[in-house]
Amino acid sequence: MISLQFLLTALVVVIAPGTGVIYTLAVGLGQGRRAAILAALGCTIGIVPHLLAASLGLAAILHTSAVAFQVVKFAGVGYLLYLAWQMLKSDGALSVSARANPEPSWAIARRAALINILNPKLSIFFLALLPPFLSGNAASAQFEMLVLGSVFMALTFVVFAGYGAFAAATRDHLLSKTAVLRWLNRGFAGVFAALAARLAFEKA
Repeated sequence: MISLQFLLTALVVVIAPGTGVIYTLAVGLGQGRRAAILAALGCTIGIVPHLLAASLGLAAILHTSAVAFQVVKFAGVGYLLYLAWQMLKSDGALSVSARANPEPSWAIARRAALINILNPKLSIFFLALLPPFLSGNAASAQFEMLVLGSVFMALTFVVFAGYGAFAAATRDHLLSKTAVLRWLNRGFAGVFAALAARLAFEKA
């Protein structure tokens, strides 16, 4: 069940930069290592509803229900555009600046969790990724999906925390460069906006 092939496949998927990685990098640069770890934790927690949906068969319903898919999708699009705006605002929660901008732990983790919760493609992704690695025993299929999903979540946390730690390590070096900070904020905002546009065109 937990084969080398599955671990390599999951690792490749997790390492590929996506919305959660971008958010974790932005938080690491803006608020340091502790905040980045909280962001990684929130992104990981945000996977849980999709894993449960895939395990319980709800992902298939989302896949076949155009209305449900569109509702969740455009909520996600709106949220990503909100994050882009927060990067551009000088006093935005995600703005990378030289001044200390600490946030409550729950706010960092909640924002990260919502990034994944409001992405309807994740449920369908798990429905496609996990079944090929099951043993074939129908009686244990649901349990096996939960186990594989848990391994995927663990890899997500470790990799995202690594990305965040790297960003935090470069924080002090970048904070003294005003022009770099300005372009970083614009760059992150542009990426969030591009991800929102890509999600808007996704189909179930």
